[in-house]
Amino acid sequence: MESVKAKLIWAENIAIQLFKAVDDRKLIAAGKSERQLNTEIFKLAHDLFGIEKHWHKRIVRSGANTLLPYDENPPELVIQEDDILFFDFGPVIEEWEADLGRTYVIGEDTIKHKLKADVEKAWYETKEWFNYQIKLTGAELYLYAVQKASQYGWTFGGKIAGHLIGEFPHERVAHGSNQLYIHPDNHNDIFAPDSNGNKREWILEIHFVDRQKKIGGFFEQLLT
Repeated sequence: MESVKAKLIWAENIAIQLFKAVDDRKLIAAGKSERQLNTEIFKLAHDLFGIEKHWHKRIVRSGANTLLPYDENPPELVIQEDDILFFDFGPVIEEWEADLGRTYVIGEDTIKHKLKADVEKAWYETKEWFNYQIKLTGAELYLYAVQKASQYGWTFGGKIAGHLIGEFPHERVAHGSNQLYIHPDNHNDIFAPDSNGNKREWILEIHFVDRQKKIGGFFEQLLT
């Protein structure tokens, strides 16, 4: 029987293929609304992989909306020339959850391209640091991600830096608890097993913003 980790990697690889298909088919284009592009990606996911269910709301954010974390629901924007945008999709594939976030830049704006590159590099550097830890609280990992933003000259834009993931629906806790999030109030060891003694699997999400320039970048995928 395949491990939980193997199933999650398999689901994530399908999500990666989906995002690559979006790029290859040049669906990201100025003049489209965020909602239109979101709908097109949803249809493509169904057509290519039979995906019908997503475990969280599907996010396409462009321009000033890239400043905003997951919980916000801003008025939709139309994608502009020389724009920056990001996706955050959580497709459920044969009852296994994926959660993938990527940033895209239309045009040649060097600051936006730097932001796109920085948020990805910071994700992998955080992952490398994480791999050396044997005990770590959610708060400590969140603080490390915030410090990464400062190191690259940006501000960290998220209220969290990741969360639990697993078989749909994954483990739940009482409303208002931050125990299953990489959050500044989570002082539990994220290496601790779940209530059934099973290893928990985590997503790391890195969100850098420049509030003055009104741009943000986002990168998210499996951490563990």
